[in-house]
Amino acid sequence: MRGDDRQQAGMWSYLSPEQRVPADHPLRPIRAMVDTILGELSPEFATLYSPVGRPSIPPEKLLRALLLQVLYSTRSERLLMEQLDYNLLFRWFVGLNMDDAVWDPTVCTKNRERLLAGDIAQAFFTRVLAQARQRSLLSDEHFTVDGTLIEAWASLKSFQKKDAPSGPPPDDPGNPTVDFHGERRSNVTHGSTTDPDARLFRKGKGHEAKLVYQGHVLMENRHGLAVEGCVTRASGYGERAAALEMLGHRATAGRITVGADKGYDTRDFVEALRLLQVTPHVAQNTSNRSSAIDARTTRHAGYEVSQGIRKRIEEIFGWLKTVGLLRKTRHRGRRRVSWMFLFGLAAYNLVRIRNLAEAAG
Repeated sequence: MRGDDRQQAGMWSYLSPEQRVPADHPLRPIRAMVDTILGELSPEFATLYSPVGRPSIPPEKLLRALLLQVLYSTRSERLLMEQLDYNLLFRWFVGLNMDDAVWDPTVCTKNRERLLAGDIAQAFFTRVLAQARQRSLLSDEHFTVDGTLIEAWASLKSFQKKDAPSGPPPDDPGNPTVDFHGERRSNVTHGSTTDPDARLFRKGKGHEAKLVYQGHVLMENRHGLAVEGCVTRASGYGERAAALEMLGHRATAGRITVGADKGYDTRDFVEALRLLQVTPHVAQNTSNRSSAIDARTTRHAGYEVSQGIRKRIEEIFGWLKTVGLLRKTRHRGRRRVSWMFLFGLAAYNLVRIRNLAEAAG
């Protein structure tokens, strides 16, 4: 028998969002870890807010909402607020009751700026790593390093000559016609008027040049978790310089190993690693020169193991770009891009920790 399409304008419900979410939903273990982390961050939140005045969006709810935005690839705060308005799963994760009003998108953005000023992304990332360490998921001896390009929120039309005299007004202020064919442009003589921190860079021969940042990750090799991350202005030496800086934070009493692709096979980089008591398990680049990696390293079985595991770091970059909204950043300025990059790494680690716990249990 066909049922009638009866519609009711309003109704009473005695079920809370907590009861609506299945007990085995994959967000539940992430919510448990996040609640623990936010409880530990409460003293840091207190220093960011005045003791008087109108209450703002609770930072705990704001961070949960931003985490949902990364996990579900919600491309804007406006769409995030739309989801929070009618999505019971989102309401439950953030901590909103059924009748709570959602926030204005601009208010959400302004409150996020306060978290940016407090460097909360780094603190959140550090405590996610603490959750992994409690579960004995981290390696302190074997690592992999690599970098990737993050396209800036700026077009090539904004890449203009520095200190150029002002000319006539553009024919279309929103999308002016720019003819830069035949003009030699470089980061020394030109800069983006939209995002001055972005740099013109290309991945290699045959690739187009874009305005980009460089994102760098240090991964531990036991379970493929990101243990360090940073964003720099794009340059030919940026990957190796960032790698040395991140590895400098890992100095221990014993030696550690670091895997990397052949782009890191330079004599100055390998020598710098040895000075840091780091064994360079770098892929050999013998295309047009001799490699800086010799038999002292390649003869050991651990070198081949590192070469196999180092490819796992591409999974982190792939997740950040396909899920974590970092193929092309929606933010301008290196500080904001760095904040979202670290927060994206924290979200990736949370998903990875959950998956490892389910596989083990």
